[in-house]
Amino acid sequence: MKLLDLFCGAGGSAMGYYRAGFDDITGVDNKPMPRYPFQFIQADALEYLAEHGHEYDVIHASPPCQRYTRAQNASKNSGAHPDLIEPIRNLLMLTKKLYVIENVIGAPLIDPKVLCGLSFGLRVRRHRLFETNFFFLVPPDQCKNEDYYVIFGNEVRERRHGEHAGRKNKINEGRIAMGIEWMTRKELSEAIPPAYTEYIGKRILEVTA
Repeated sequence: MKLLDLFCGAGGSAMGYYRAGFDDITGVDNKPMPRYPFQFIQADALEYLAEHGHEYDVIHASPPCQRYTRAQNASKNSGAHPDLIEPIRNLLMLTKKLYVIENVIGAPLIDPKVLCGLSFGLRVRRHRLFETNFFFLVPPDQCKNEDYYVIFGNEVRERRHGEHAGRKNKINEGRIAMGIEWMTRKELSEAIPPAYTEYIGKRILEVTA
């Protein structure tokens, strides 16, 4: 099966699908991604989807999340960032292919599932929403008051139970926590753990078997 990875970044989502069993993966982003681990095309994601979406079996899209983050809403600056979820959804529906849209808590996804890193044995919470046009069950909720890492901007911080700010940590600790070993600090801050899409990818292979 051919998988298209839109707004691909440095490949956290793509690696999860690869581990699930997808071996024909193409990533698209409007910026160079020299560490993307699979075939990469630099292009506008919406334009590429409109022209080539029908050539793929499954399409994953991670539109920019800045518009929906708590920080942007708190500062009332969300309008400075593009709202691409509805345009990307409309194009995905036209392809009639299986699709996944990923974004942050607060994004306007339709009937999304929430995945948490602690449910996969990782040391990050990293709550993310997933809208799909197929059904899948989420793993048991393991989101408790445990120690975990927070990765944002150029910082990796460890949150210990009872501590608010946490302690700064080296990038390697963040990579281990996320299950990603090849990204820079900035790339890591914008990625999702491959465990999320590995789980979803396995469900896709089950429903298409």
